[in-house]
Amino acid sequence: MIHPEVLELLNAQMNKEFYSWYLYLSVSTYFNSQDLEGFEQWTNAQAQEELMHGMKIYNYILERKGSVDFRDIHKPSMTWASPVEAVSAIYEHERSLSQTIHQILKVAREHADYSAEVFLHWFITEQLEEEVMADRVLQKLKMVGDNSGALLMLDSQITQIAAAASARAAQNA
Repeated sequence: MIHPEVLELLNAQMNKEFYSWYLYLSVSTYFNSQDLEGFEQWTNAQAQEELMHGMKIYNYILERKGSVDFRDIHKPSMTWASPVEAVSAIYEHERSLSQTIHQILKVAREHADYSAEVFLHWFITEQLEEEVMADRVLQKLKMVGDNSGALLMLDSQITQIAAAASARAAQNA
């Protein structure tokens, strides 16, 4: 049986992952409105990956005979002043997710919940990848600044990243 404190934190994390799905879809919608198809594809692929993360936690809770607790999912912002602002929101959110996963791991260790610890290692690795990727995209957007030609070139490069993210998500499903 899963320790109640670990279960509480996992349920909270599951719901945060579902919020992440909403956030990425919101940003994807923004990029669609800006005709930045590469960024749109990347954030849409990330949205699907976040949904998979939430489902991974959901299934783990059920496997451990825990109770799933669905909570309200807050509506993310639907407007962004710029691509930098939109990707900044993603980056900050990914950093926040990493912190909460580390906290769950700490509590799992305190309660000698070794299976939860093993389960969480996958998320720790995944979060590092997602933080790094969001930061790289953000730094490149900052370099581009107001140069629309450079933004379009970067958008084209992001299409390749989106394809790789989609392939990774399909492989992890």
